[in-house]
Amino acid sequence: MFETIHYETKNRVAWLTLNRPEKLNAFIVLMNREVKEAVKKAAGDEEIRCIVVTGSGRAFCSGQDLAEVDENMNHGDMIREHYAPMVKEIAKCEKPIIAAVNGVAAGAGFSLALACDFRLLSEKASFLNAFVHVGLIPDSGNLFNLTKLIGQAKTLELSILGEKVLPEEALSLGLATRVLPMDTWNEDVQAFAERLAQMPTKAIGLIKRYTNAAYGLNFDEYLTEEAEGQRIAGLTQDHKEGVRSFLEKRKPTFIGK
Repeated sequence: MFETIHYETKNRVAWLTLNRPEKLNAFIVLMNREVKEAVKKAAGDEEIRCIVVTGSGRAFCSGQDLAEVDENMNHGDMIREHYAPMVKEIAKCEKPIIAAVNGVAAGAGFSLALACDFRLLSEKASFLNAFVHVGLIPDSGNLFNLTKLIGQAKTLELSILGEKVLPEEALSLGLATRVLPMDTWNEDVQAFAERLAQMPTKAIGLIKRYTNAAYGLNFDEYLTEEAEGQRIAGLTQDHKEGVRSFLEKRKPTFIGK
């Protein structure tokens, strides 16, 4: 079905593996489209309750494949037609999305990781806002997401100086959810993803929705939206199961509905 990514499901988790290892999983137009389509596919599959995005080989994603870049091309059109639709699909997905950053995430690869909800880093991973080194600005929602995560001053520093961020610094900045050892990398990522897949999926989607809404509303408006979100959450089967399990002093079994 896909040519530049590998898509598989396991234990209610969809794995999207960027699969151009000989090019350090650099983006081409087809990969932009296939990532978008794969996220949409997973989002629409009722059996899937968590999504993992990772890379094959030794890199997560090295950014745009410069072999596809023409010096006379309209870079704005490239963003509007290929990168923006991809990150918009990720942003609107109400299932938890993990970037399992197994190696370098540079340029648009860094942007892809920032668009996800969680970032699990291997000991060999790194982030690099490499755009400045080719005279461009960070794109694909990079500055928007990065500023929300680490603030304006640090975003400017990483984006203008274009210096590599190693795992421990990423963790201290709040860019990494966990730094995981290489010898148990696959098992640890799978365990984290399955933990999320066992949680109340509808509530997670609402948490994502109203966290994003907070940036465009004043406090009174937000409280109104929050009440609507809680009304929706209160109607879910998982809420009812959560209350029952609490009263019965047992671990809840959520079904994602």
